[in-house]
Amino acid sequence: MNVSLYQAASALNANARWQEVISGNMASASVPGFKKQELSFQAVQAGMLRPNSSGGLAQPISMSSPQVHINFSPGEIKRTDVNTDFAIEGSGFFEVQLPTGATAYTRDGEFKLNAQGQLVTKQGYLVMGEGGAVQLDQNNSTIINVAPDGTISQGAERRGKIQLTEFSDPNLLKDIGCGFYLAKDPNLQPTTDVKSTIRQGFIEGANTTAVMEMANLINVMRSYEANQRVIQMQDDRMGRAITELGSPT
Repeated sequence: MNVSLYQAASALNANARWQEVISGNMASASVPGFKKQELSFQAVQAGMLRPNSSGGLAQPISMSSPQVHINFSPGEIKRTDVNTDFAIEGSGFFEVQLPTGATAYTRDGEFKLNAQGQLVTKQGYLVMGEGGAVQLDQNNSTIINVAPDGTISQGAERRGKIQLTEFSDPNLLKDIGCGFYLAKDPNLQPTTDVKSTIRQGFIEGANTTAVMEMANLINVMRSYEANQRVIQMQDDRMGRAITELGSPT
């Protein structure tokens, strides 16, 4: 068994997966609150080498296995001076209601008001407050103000409170794209007793940049090319062995 050939092929597969992750990060580098995906590699035992003719113990064969996880480190907070833009300081998430009725979580606070005076995401998903959707008074022309704890007011009138949620282990959240996450893992413990605060007139940028991902892409291509050369070397070696062993003396 040519172990090096299989290991190089395994590495090529892992590098291809890494390239997919980088491409997704690059495409979303301008999305507010986006959290980049990262790839880690671990060795997985794929079999055992037989002992050679001189004896000895069987040796394990390891292959690389890629594992994708989300990096929830904060992005840069940028000032926009837009009253419906909000950034979270801390590890909390905004709650939004998907068209299916499911609750999703996001760090993207680039909101707007719909025709009914409700606070919604760019996609039109309702932003949730303590008692449901955040509803504002369309007949009140007063500029809305949001306190650090999420309390919304129009002039002297309190209009609700934006709901923030924190999790015991955000890495258990399921990424569904566009900066939204679902909390489906039974081991994930949400809490509304949060320490995070809201900054009105700001948004959080993605925690990656196109330049950073381009640098990662170059590293991936170099690694891919190196493993391609290993496969080519092993193929040439096997070709010479077959030719020499198959030639009559």
